[in-house]
Amino acid sequence: MSPNRLPILVALLASGLCLGAAHAAAPTTATHVTRLPDGIVVSVDGSPQKVRLRVVSNRIIHVTAVPQGGFDLPPSLMALKTGGDSHFSVHEHDGTVELDTSAIEAKVSLRDGAVRFFDHAGKPILAERPGGRSFTPVTVQGKSFYAIRQQFASPPDEAFYGLGQHQQGTVNYKGKDVELAQHNMDIAIPFVVSSRNYGVLWDNNSITRFGDPRPYQMIDHGLKLFDANGKPGGLTASYYVDGKLKLRRDESSIDYQYLKDLKRWPAALTGAKGVTGGPGQTVEWKGSLASDVAGVHKFRLYASGYFKLYIDHKLVLDDWRQNWNPWYRDFTVAMKPGEKHAIRIEWTPQSGYIALDHLDPLPTAEQNELSLFSELGHAVDYYFIDGNDLDDVIAGYRDVTGKAVMLPRWAYGFWQSRDHYETQQQLLATVARYRKLGLPLDNIVQDWRYWKDDAWGSHQFDKSRYPDPKAMIAQVHAEHAHFMISVWPKFYPTTKNAKELEVGGHIYQRNIEEGVKDWVGPGYLSSFYDPYSAEARKIYWRQIRENLGDLGVDAWWLDATEPDINSNTSIVERKLLMGPTAMGPGAAFFNSYPLMTTTAVYQGSRKSYPDKRVFILTRSAFAGQQRNAAASWSGDVVARWSNLRDQIAAGINFSLSGIPNWTTDIGGYAIEDRYMKPDAKNLAEWRELNLRWFQFGAFSPIFRSHGQGVPREIYNIAPPGSPVYNALAWYDRFRYRLMPYIYTLAANTWWHDGTIMRGLVMDFPHDAKVRDINDEYMFGPAFLVAPVTKYQARSRAVYLPAGSDWYDFNTGKHYTGGQTIQAPAPLARMPLFVRAGAIVPTGVAEQYTDAKPDAPITLLVYAGANGHFSLYEDAGTTYGYEQGHYSRIPMSYDDATGVLTLGKREGDGQGAPAKREFIIRRIDGTHPDADALNGSHDQHVEYDGNELKVQR
Repeated sequence: MSPNRLPILVALLASGLCLGAAHAAAPTTATHVTRLPDGIVVSVDGSPQKVRLRVVSNRIIHVTAVPQGGFDLPPSLMALKTGGDSHFSVHEHDGTVELDTSAIEAKVSLRDGAVRFFDHAGKPILAERPGGRSFTPVTVQGKSFYAIRQQFASPPDEAFYGLGQHQQGTVNYKGKDVELAQHNMDIAIPFVVSSRNYGVLWDNNSITRFGDPRPYQMIDHGLKLFDANGKPGGLTASYYVDGKLKLRRDESSIDYQYLKDLKRWPAALTGAKGVTGGPGQTVEWKGSLASDVAGVHKFRLYASGYFKLYIDHKLVLDDWRQNWNPWYRDFTVAMKPGEKHAIRIEWTPQSGYIALDHLDPLPTAEQNELSLFSELGHAVDYYFIDGNDLDDVIAGYRDVTGKAVMLPRWAYGFWQSRDHYETQQQLLATVARYRKLGLPLDNIVQDWRYWKDDAWGSHQFDKSRYPDPKAMIAQVHAEHAHFMISVWPKFYPTTKNAKELEVGGHIYQRNIEEGVKDWVGPGYLSSFYDPYSAEARKIYWRQIRENLGDLGVDAWWLDATEPDINSNTSIVERKLLMGPTAMGPGAAFFNSYPLMTTTAVYQGSRKSYPDKRVFILTRSAFAGQQRNAAASWSGDVVARWSNLRDQIAAGINFSLSGIPNWTTDIGGYAIEDRYMKPDAKNLAEWRELNLRWFQFGAFSPIFRSHGQGVPREIYNIAPPGSPVYNALAWYDRFRYRLMPYIYTLAANTWWHDGTIMRGLVMDFPHDAKVRDINDEYMFGPAFLVAPVTKYQARSRAVYLPAGSDWYDFNTGKHYTGGQTIQAPAPLARMPLFVRAGAIVPTGVAEQYTDAKPDAPITLLVYAGANGHFSLYEDAGTTYGYEQGHYSRIPMSYDDATGVLTLGKREGDGQGAPAKREFIIRRIDGTHPDADALNGSHDQHVEYDGNELKVQR
């Protein structure tokens, strides 16, 4: 058996899939090449395998390989453009078939079908590893599929990014394992980009693994366990209540991972099985681990509640998660054959979950390569996307999967949310309080349970608490704010909407048939609808429009779109719960649900309200979702400093996955008990955590506060007039001052396929030091953002990338790039740096984004390098930009002469005043009031749409 196929067989057996005989490629003795209008098919004589290359553009090649038969494959869900470019040439020589475009070359080996990519000068870009393509037949619910894997060679200095949003705090995935399986907080987007300026879009909807194709297993698989006394067979587990030992036993695994596993919880602790974490309960596992396999072993602790993990008496993990939403923490241990390593885990369950998983090392040759494995597919199917830089690569991704449509301008203002406003009056009072305090606000959010408790899926307000929803929304609009509402794909079968969907077979039945009840009140039967049916999508949108949209709702919060049908169930069960879909088994479409349900709402809204920009916020995402006006947030993260830090890397890689609009729950969604009724010490930490998260949020694409447990309004975090309140208010207002800059960044995501939240590798590709930095990023081309993620820190290390000079935004101090500095971080300010040559348009203080459209614009011009930017404006709420209705003023700065040029206006000018006053503020390191956004040394000019040069 091929050593490359063994990990796949292990993976499939662990997934509970039915295997058939594996197809192996036979050596080739002859070849046949068929030319297509947009590519070629290479058949290998003596083997049933075929490889098809289709030209999407001169820099994008669509590669499809099948183990046998033809290319009659199901249509792609993620890709809109799968080929179609006829500008290429084909040559055959030296055992290869070469397809050339004007920019790249793709060479297919006639011996084994491996594909290699080169630039037009013949420089290698990416190469499939010979023998690195695998197909293993799998049967699921009577349907035939293949488990597939493709391996690519990767040089040691290469770095990988993207792959969606994950919670390990990792930016560079070189040598890492990433499982792409949708889950609350974890977003699966099978698009990886390289520091070598290419990307691979992996067209597969099932669970996918980057890196090691094998699933993790319990620690008793592959490891030798010893208890606290050195006895082999398991770890010593000690169960306590109020500090008193109740049970001690050896356990060969730590496995309270899912609901079904709680049945193993010792009755000695609670008097009944199935209940973890009653009052005063704690558990300790202690012993040692050993292996016969040398190398770096990979572990994952899956846990909620409080937990600490020690290896060789050193603290490795120390964290907390809310009981109902456990997640993984990865760590590694370098092991030698037979060498024991002490392990100790301390756990306070709080009715939570815990499990410890492990994987042996991969063979050395595979540890750092680019490898993609999917559980179910019909072919190896991917897009090679080449570019001059990572912006080009992301533009190529959107060429294949769809443009990132523009959100309304107000979506980039401040969002106030909580779990949840309980009455109409409570929500309206919140908007009124913001206006009274003069705090900028554009959006108010109604989270779940606005319906009657027994009517989930009705999409109807409980009239006893919301007597007049239409009037409520009208009042929000009268206050110059916008209204978002939570809508789930979840239905109680007793509702009218569920019954209508069920007539067409559009409700998944397993959760109902199993009698599973949810957590609301006494518990109710429920399930989710099937968005893989076009009819179901139309019904789903019509029900939303009739019950909510026509009330004047402005934006849609589509929650739990993983789909989270029944939390804390195993992956095997989750696959069954979300199917069968209208297109096939749920396992085959496991990751694509969010794309399909956002498609229902986006397409429905565009048809129902054709000139009203759509805005969707959703907890999950998939490749192509940017075309649905969908932003994502990072899920139900917790109010911990470590979780704040993890969100930085999560947002960077989500953005590098091609979807530009992202946010997080400022302050963390779930909170520890110590913050519910805090003493003075905990209150101080709570306020500081919220402020530091708020500072980060102000420089996220979407600026949104949300959480449960305690109110999250600015004035509820800290009393008006207090230092924390004043700092929160300053950042809220600063966000609005930056709106001309931010909205231009937002527009560029459509016009130029831009990215707002930018990993440093995007702008500084030649600085190897930035490749692993996971706590800094660029916000557009001008700002380097360095959030503070440690309690009571008043400075932090900041690396200023080489190739540019920098200014401290807060002080105006000048720095040379290529160095790490200890940046000041007073409580009221986050370290923020501006690149020399930056031109930053800023506006006046306003209470909502369109309050003063004719107000003067202050241009912050940072000396020390030439620079350019533009100011984009349009109507802000319509789709006129798609017909060319907009204004763009190009700007350039010549550092040698000091001349700032405002170029001739582009576009038809709609959405912008005919004349505009500009205030020019030059920052050169000599003015201490650099952050004031105004000053006595400013220049004032009037711009009328024609080119204007402003001397220093």
